[in-house]
Amino acid sequence: MKAIIKQTPAPGGLVLTEVEVPTLGGTHVLVKIKKTAICGTDIHIYNWDAWAQKTIKTPQIIGHEFVGEVVEVGKYVTNVKVGQLVSGEGHIVCQKCRHCITGHPHLCRQTVGIGVNMDGVFSEYIAFPAENIWICDNNISHDVLSVLDPLGNATHTALSFNVLGEDVLITGAGPIGLMSIPIIKRAGARHIVVTDINPVRLEMARNLGATEVVDVRTEKLTDVVKSIKGMTEGFDVGLEMSGSAAAFNDMLNTMANGGKMAILGILPEETLPDWNKIIFNSLTLKGIYGRQMYDTWYRMSALLHSGLDTEIEKIVTHRYHYQDFAEAFEVMRRGECGKVVLDW
Repeated sequence: MKAIIKQTPAPGGLVLTEVEVPTLGGTHVLVKIKKTAICGTDIHIYNWDAWAQKTIKTPQIIGHEFVGEVVEVGKYVTNVKVGQLVSGEGHIVCQKCRHCITGHPHLCRQTVGIGVNMDGVFSEYIAFPAENIWICDNNISHDVLSVLDPLGNATHTALSFNVLGEDVLITGAGPIGLMSIPIIKRAGARHIVVTDINPVRLEMARNLGATEVVDVRTEKLTDVVKSIKGMTEGFDVGLEMSGSAAAFNDMLNTMANGGKMAILGILPEETLPDWNKIIFNSLTLKGIYGRQMYDTWYRMSALLHSGLDTEIEKIVTHRYHYQDFAEAFEVMRRGECGKVVLDW
């Protein structure tokens, strides 16, 4: 089969090559991939940054966002059938630790990431653990189904705190930040302010329903907040999606007393928050990693059936055949896009 592999431990280093179709274990299903989407994690691997150098063992098939069709099931599999359209949870857990056996597997310390710690989905077929399979609705666009993984991140982050009637700040208008906008609108947020340095993505945020967008290269967030009617004490909820120390501190500086912050962006190690503001303003900070298994999947499926799918489809801006993956990666690296999908 054809597969996109991180061949060499260096920037770039992606090749399209032929590998063996994976062997099917008794508790796995063989999925014929229809579409995959490029994630920010894949860009980290492409760029071969410090995180990738510590994490990725080359050569390795990358990718973890997908939709496909089941073509074979292992002899012990009872929850999935041949012919079903599926996606899947990309975090494989141990099923033995305290968190796994008490119903909180998203907190498992032994989590293994598909396309990160093992071969991924940028290939014509993948053998996927049956317990991680999510059966999809054929009435929803395959483009949307290919991005359920990041949509799950957005859902988990956006619904971490009650936003009904609240003023919400989103720092970072990347794909996950963009996906969060229609989610928190449906959850009843009053004002939604989005900050970034990318004018293309800020315009997408505006079109998805943000109350205000702020290009922090030329505008001050504090000035924009003062102009919003009814906002007198700051933001009630913050969603940090940028991984930027400056954006994180902008959020700290504009939170209302008692405000709550959900942090998905991976911040630089040297990020230094103002601890006095966190303590004396009684702020709550919650780190977000992946999706809650499988509460998040049920919530986002319900949201998609309520009409969220049409909003998420707007975020898929570029589509390529998998053989044109190099061009697709360059578009994603430049950031002049929403989600980029590869057709297999």
